[in-house]
Amino acid sequence: MYAVVNPATGETLREYPTISDEGVGEAISSAHSAFSEWSRRVPVADRAALIARVAALHTERREELADIIVREMGKPVEQALGEVDFAAAIYQYYADNGPEFLADETIELADGGGSAFIRRAGLGVLLGIMPWNFPYYQVARFAGPNVVVGNTIVLKHAPQCPESAAAIADIFDTATKELGAHAGVYVNVYATNEQAATIIADPRVQGVSVTGSERAGAAVAEIAGRNLKKVVLELGGSDPFILLSTDDLDGAVQDAVSARIDNNGQSCNAAKRFIVLDELFDEFQQKFVEAFTASQPADPTADDTVLGPLSSKAATDRLQEQLDRAIAQGATVLAKGETSGNFFPPAVITDVTPEMDAFHEEFFGPVAALYKVSSEEEAVALANDTPFGLGSYVYTTDDEQALRVADQIDAGMVWVNIVLGDSAELPFGGVKRSGSGREMGRFALEEFVNKKLIRING
Repeated sequence: MYAVVNPATGETLREYPTISDEGVGEAISSAHSAFSEWSRRVPVADRAALIARVAALHTERREELADIIVREMGKPVEQALGEVDFAAAIYQYYADNGPEFLADETIELADGGGSAFIRRAGLGVLLGIMPWNFPYYQVARFAGPNVVVGNTIVLKHAPQCPESAAAIADIFDTATKELGAHAGVYVNVYATNEQAATIIADPRVQGVSVTGSERAGAAVAEIAGRNLKKVVLELGGSDPFILLSTDDLDGAVQDAVSARIDNNGQSCNAAKRFIVLDELFDEFQQKFVEAFTASQPADPTADDTVLGPLSSKAATDRLQEQLDRAIAQGATVLAKGETSGNFFPPAVITDVTPEMDAFHEEFFGPVAALYKVSSEEEAVALANDTPFGLGSYVYTTDDEQALRVADQIDAGMVWVNIVLGDSAELPFGGVKRSGSGREMGRFALEEFVNKKLIRING
């Protein structure tokens, strides 16, 4: 069921009907027509202009858009405004740089006469399956580059984000009308999982991108594989924050807190495991617990709120069960509070061992696990001892050590002495069970594209 349920109050604000099977077929047909009649026929400059207008509309409607996701998933309002701004920046990045990135690439021939080059072109209709935790940003990093490439989009948003899904669809509708583009360039569908499987199987659909849980990624990849469709997966993470040395412990602690608490702790690439060299551990622990628990959950509509409610009752129940199970299995509690509704106070645990479920699981909320290590080698081994491989954070004053550790970490991203440094030009993605493929940056334009070789004799 698609519905807006305010996690701060538990109130169901509005329900949205699921699309009919006939409607699914019409959505695919519309997107396919847009590809055939507009996207593949117009120059890249026209598609870039459309995305530039989408960026501008996000900026023009930023307060309205932010209010929606505060209601839908409890994001603190200042963070919600920041997300809208980031989405606009991503669209603008592809509007500005797409034509250059998609320019023909000359190939120097090893033998024979004539010339050869690679010309990049869209594949056709793509399905995007998006999550609730960043309702605008996730869509921007999928739709922005792919519309500029020349693909068209059928978008299935999370069931708890129907209002933001409608707002994005309205932005694309406005932009296509203003610029004379085909309305089917971007089509929103309130589809069931079964209907999503039907969309993937449709021969007019050329690929699918999913951001979500391991379970969702595995299910989508299985269907895509059976139907020989390209798939990009951005799944979970249990990112390590490795502290090896610092000349500003207070600063490192604040960065650690920021990396754990952003988006109410509900971010795939949030720092979740804090791995600290033994000589720094005790002081780090004391300062971290104090700073982390200083942010207690509060009204997400208030300008000064840093930590709002978790996104839903299901999310709250899941996190509470994980924390309770970790404690029952022997983890030491350094801090925790009493959950009220979906307001989940920050919790800190330590003494987590490989025999415990918490050692291998992702905690999607404000729960931090602290680990003490005695060497760089032990820190790297512990950081890699996880099924995930999305992001990672390394804090050290030694530049050579920073690169040495970065080279050894099994992750798609390594951030050295910085957190929350994401930007439109920086590729995002993981390895192992965190998924495959890249979004953002130039590499996002390479995922769903026909790199067509053209060789001309003479």
